[in-house]
Amino acid sequence: MSPRRLVLAVLACLAAATAPAAPAAASDGPLVDLALTASASAPAVNDGNAATTACASGPVTVDFGRPRRIEGFGVSLAGDAASAPVTIEAAGRRISATVPVGTPAWLPGHRGLVARTVRLRTSAGVCVAELRALGRTSRSTIVGHDLSFAVQEAAAGATYSDRGRTALPERILADHGANWVRLRLWIDPPAGYSDLPSVLAMARRAKAAGMRVLLDPHYSDFWADPQKQPIPASWPHDLPALASTVHDYTRDALNALAAQGTPAQMLQLGNEIRNGILWPTGQLDGSAAQWDALGTLLRAAASGARDAKGPTPRLVVHYDQGGDNAGSRWFYDNIVAQHVPFDVIGLSYYPFWHGTLSQLRTNVDDLAQRYQRDVSVVETQYGWTLDNGDQENNFLWTPDLLVPGYPATPDGQLGFASDLLSILSAVPHGRGLGVFYWQPEWIPGVGWQPGAGTPNDNLTLFDFGGRALPGVSFADPLRACWQYAPALAGACAGG
Repeated sequence: MSPRRLVLAVLACLAAATAPAAPAAASDGPLVDLALTASASAPAVNDGNAATTACASGPVTVDFGRPRRIEGFGVSLAGDAASAPVTIEAAGRRISATVPVGTPAWLPGHRGLVARTVRLRTSAGVCVAELRALGRTSRSTIVGHDLSFAVQEAAAGATYSDRGRTALPERILADHGANWVRLRLWIDPPAGYSDLPSVLAMARRAKAAGMRVLLDPHYSDFWADPQKQPIPASWPHDLPALASTVHDYTRDALNALAAQGTPAQMLQLGNEIRNGILWPTGQLDGSAAQWDALGTLLRAAASGARDAKGPTPRLVVHYDQGGDNAGSRWFYDNIVAQHVPFDVIGLSYYPFWHGTLSQLRTNVDDLAQRYQRDVSVVETQYGWTLDNGDQENNFLWTPDLLVPGYPATPDGQLGFASDLLSILSAVPHGRGLGVFYWQPEWIPGVGWQPGAGTPNDNLTLFDFGGRALPGVSFADPLRACWQYAPALAGACAGG
């Protein structure tokens, strides 16, 4: 090799080594915070919760205990300043930037960076809320979405776009790493809502987008949740007949999905069943008799799943208060005592109702270990604005409901969803399956009931006009920066 070519080769190698990492393809595993499983100089900096802070002077450090491949970093700062300088050092490399205070910020790493420790410095008077070291996790990690309103939104004329390109919402989400869809099933709802034909249609769309199916039968004509679980109008009320009906209905719904080539790979045994299902027959009132009734109904649903054609889907038991460890233990202890067969602990986690991210993390880690089951968050949302897109009052409408460190902005929403996925990825022994985001497509135009609006239109991953927000890419916040930096208001340092 000539001296000139040798110099050029060396320069090329140096350029490759110091260049920011290229955005990963959507087919790669999600990008999560590896620091959650590391040790840290201050616990608050790697607890997965930007609402907690470390304000000691000097740098903060995380130590993985072994070298890890790192594609980039996330930083959350707290304090009175609007922005602050940060310097991150890892494996002899340094990244410096000025980042906003009070919202997650993202910095691409050097290409091929492998490091055991990461150190962050910032200016005096600024606290560190979170130091994230971003690396890839398993491709099997669930990046899911409940798209139960998508068919109805299409009928209402809604359209969706991603950076100017019109596409179906599931296609946009799949392009950003989504691999599962969750579908709600009602028995005799108002016209156009989530009945079996609607579920079958959406399952076909999900398959075409390369997504797997979690079926969520409510075992009701319309909404079922901890406040209401009514028996369908056409179903019996006595326990033996009701259990037989639950068995047959579950079997037949699964068979209908399988018959069109879209089998459900997971099945919920009801929706948010903390207080039971099929009231009053299966309603919990604290008595042993009602736990026995609920156990009978849930075992009937599981039996129906086993009797359906094809492989039995993984069975999910769904508890709504994801940050409540004591309540979760009480509930699942009783479920186990009733010999209900299930594979997955499914939790709802809405931070304005269900506790802090730290409480959620404590709960998922404990439940996975206590019951030796996988765990998934099967419902979650967070706001991208406090504005309202229609006449219906919203669930998230005041700053008092926000989580510190995660403003109601596109960057705050992206950071919350990314941190939540990281918490599930960090559950010990690989028992954290992942996250399903609830109704990212539910934009104004379809009401929660006929004639109503949507109380969730500022919690979606699309804006009021159906344009994709950066949160569609919560499985890869660096990619979100690469593609949506203008919408992230300075949260993408070096992006």
